[in-house]
Amino acid sequence: MTKPDLSHAYALQTPEDCLKLYADWADSYDADFARNRGYVLPAQVAAAFMAAGGGAPVLDVGAGTGLLGVALAGLGLSGAIDGIDLSPAMLDRAREKGCYRTLIAADVTRPLDLPAVYRGIVSSGTFTHGHVGPEGVPPLLDIALPGARFALSVNAGVWAARGFPAALDALADRIAGLTLSEVPIYDAAPDPADPHATDHALILQFTRR
Repeated sequence: MTKPDLSHAYALQTPEDCLKLYADWADSYDADFARNRGYVLPAQVAAAFMAAGGGAPVLDVGAGTGLLGVALAGLGLSGAIDGIDLSPAMLDRAREKGCYRTLIAADVTRPLDLPAVYRGIVSSGTFTHGHVGPEGVPPLLDIALPGARFALSVNAGVWAARGFPAALDALADRIAGLTLSEVPIYDAAPDPADPHATDHALILQFTRR
């Protein structure tokens, strides 16, 4: 079996592909990907959310192995953090970190069977190549309280290609105070052979009207 890596993740086509990849990758993801590549995006999103006054309860969208939940807890977030991800295998690893109240396996591009109780919605690495596009934002607005703070990373390479600007314009009656900040995804020394070593993400922040 070929060892899962970022190129496989960016080439995903279907939910079934995603489930298979992350079932194979879950046990080694934190070491093989996050640690070896210096994956700092979860920490960047957590810092942006906290600096903007984000509060709990928080939903971590595309929680994966729980790196963003750990970052939020490490910055002193007071209150419950829930996580949602398509991959039960990744959520099993997140559960081991002990910072989540509830972990839910679900497709975030579809209406979510969750109560509208969240004061914060965060996401790191989910709105990217081969994963979720702007269609994932409206279901999240449906489960957020008025005034809820959003901090969502969007890979810079898909921002225009997947139609995020137009999609957000269409949501203007549901969101307020939209800001963007560009951040590096990794802090490890760039590998000249790695086409994604210097990739950036946009941290999209707004509140639900």
